[in-house]
Amino acid sequence: MSFLRSERTQGAYYHAGLRDYLAKVYSYMALALGITGIVALFVVYSDLHMVISSNPLLAFVVTLSPIILVFSIYYNLVHLSMQAIIAMFLLYSVLMGASLSHVFLIYTSENIARAFFITSIMFGSMALYGNNTKRDLTSAGSFLIMGIWGIIIASLVNLFIGSSALYFAISLVSVIVFTLMTAYDAQKIKDIYYRYNDGSEVASTKLAILGALSLYLNFINIFLNLLRLLHISALSNNRD
Repeated sequence: MSFLRSERTQGAYYHAGLRDYLAKVYSYMALALGITGIVALFVVYSDLHMVISSNPLLAFVVTLSPIILVFSIYYNLVHLSMQAIIAMFLLYSVLMGASLSHVFLIYTSENIARAFFITSIMFGSMALYGNNTKRDLTSAGSFLIMGIWGIIIASLVNLFIGSSALYFAISLVSVIVFTLMTAYDAQKIKDIYYRYNDGSEVASTKLAILGALSLYLNFINIFLNLLRLLHISALSNNRD
């Protein structure tokens, strides 16, 4: 009887712990998105984008540094302190805001708002599914990762051939792949919690940052590619 009580108590602990952990994951993700949006607007309206675009070296650093930070967070998660991981994550969201500021220069505010609204619905629906489904999405994740590599290769090829049809196809496939990837990552975030969390605040926060980063990348990729599709559609309608 005492064993059953202990098991139930542990189950209740993990249930409450998981709920707090997921709240932390999505809070960090929402914070990063907010910082990215604010920084992007600031860069545009303060004319900092002109400084960045006129300096090739600075533009290269702004574009490349978020990628370096992502790998640094992933590969140094265990060794760095919790405060350092949080600082790197927030710095990453700032740099992403600077590198994505061109969005407000290229696309209309109507298309940006529409893309953000649709992305939020798609992302939220798939994250909810991933959090609650009993189906194991591991095999789907392997397929989706292959799809991401395919998107990267196709994008590199299109840099040289400049095909508008391929550009449209890449954007469409990217929306589908990263939307489905959201469900996979949402489930994986729970699995990582059960596997690696030791009950400490440090471990919980580090894992939450890792999960928030994965979901943030999915959201940004869905948003950007959906924005491109809306832009292409608007241009086609104007031609007609």
